[in-house]
Amino acid sequence: MSAVIKSVEPGSYAEEHGIKSGCTLLKINGHDIVDVLDYRFYMMEQKVTISYRAEDGKIRMVKIEKDDEYDDLGIEFETYLIDKQHSCNNKCIFCFIDQLPEGMRESLYFKDDDSRMSFFYGNYITLTNLSDEDIDRIIKMHISPVNVSVHTMNEQLRCEMMNNRFAGDSLRYLKRLADAGISINAQLVLCPGINDGDELEYSIRKLYELSPSVQSVACVPVGLTRFRDDLPQIEPYNRKTARETIMLVDKLAHEIKPELGSRFCYAADEFYLMAELPIPDEDYYDDYPQLDNGVGLMRLFNEEVNDAVLELGKHLSEHVIEKGDEPIRATIATGLAAEDLVKSAARKVQNLFGGAFELKVRGIVNVFFGPSITVSGLLTGEDIIRQLRGKNLGSVLFLPKVLLRDGETVLLDDVTIEDIEKELDIKVVVLDNDGYEFVNTIVETIEEVK
Repeated sequence: MSAVIKSVEPGSYAEEHGIKSGCTLLKINGHDIVDVLDYRFYMMEQKVTISYRAEDGKIRMVKIEKDDEYDDLGIEFETYLIDKQHSCNNKCIFCFIDQLPEGMRESLYFKDDDSRMSFFYGNYITLTNLSDEDIDRIIKMHISPVNVSVHTMNEQLRCEMMNNRFAGDSLRYLKRLADAGISINAQLVLCPGINDGDELEYSIRKLYELSPSVQSVACVPVGLTRFRDDLPQIEPYNRKTARETIMLVDKLAHEIKPELGSRFCYAADEFYLMAELPIPDEDYYDDYPQLDNGVGLMRLFNEEVNDAVLELGKHLSEHVIEKGDEPIRATIATGLAAEDLVKSAARKVQNLFGGAFELKVRGIVNVFFGPSITVSGLLTGEDIIRQLRGKNLGSVLFLPKVLLRDGETVLLDDVTIEDIEKELDIKVVVLDNDGYEFVNTIVETIEEVK
């Protein structure tokens, strides 16, 4: 794909040297520019020579001397990656996208497996669509960390689980990356009786052999929707099997921590909920290396809420809500997995103001995907509307930000925040995942409606 320039920032180096919208960037310092990694890597010099094709078709060359090597040239492309986003070629037996019903937004069905998105946004990749040349480039550019969906270190089992005969062979890239000093975070999506138990222990031990380059391993339970009619049979985790998995992960972590200085392997919060066990204390999670995989999110949120409430309590006079005949009422809707955690947080905020403020929490059952899906991020607008319609929600309905994609106001089923406001006749405010913002947003919102 050509690196066609969409726009040039006014006053930028590119504009000063005559580069315009519609031109095509060809080379920087003699290196072909194929995608955003090439652009970002090769522009990091104080002196750069740029070759580009002007709109009249002529090839031109300019030399630019920047004030600082990290300065941007001021060029924007037609797409963020310049190249097309790379998709997944696997057919994993546990793939959540394959468990989506028909008729949802087209973008939801795209299976991302792009190493560039791993670097820029922390996405997880399988390594199966990379070549030796791609690995060479990652090493040359020292793209780090790389987040890898490993699932199992058993090559044959990986082929079977991912329905890709090359999936096992691609595991050799882990060693190449580790030997080159590239940091790696690994993810294991666990399926009961398939890649847990002895297979899980084997995988963690093999990954530990690649430490310290492999820095952490997240063990995540498979998510199963009700739309699995033509997919392989997978049993969900239950209280017993979840506890067994946690015990195994803890056993290996206790072995590893004295040598490495960290636990290395962690069970996701969902396992503790399934096992009906309390979420571990902060020291379990080291520096929270696997938050994106739901490892420690609940503990971190709880600690942030505690700190925010404590700090707010010191300045309570600034946030006094006068008690009237009736308290100000509001509601938080959340997935069942986080219901108890959010109730605890809501009580702490409510208690700051005595009887002047009531904050209820309502857990929403995921009817759309099935009741085994309990995370807030997979709730649909229709389920929220149906289960809250006719309820006394108060003045404001708070919804978790994980329901939405960044910068959007639409849920998975194309229901918007505005639709929910209209259907329930209530003001909707989105709450951040960060505990501090969670508390501050509630307080600021209640002050506005008091």
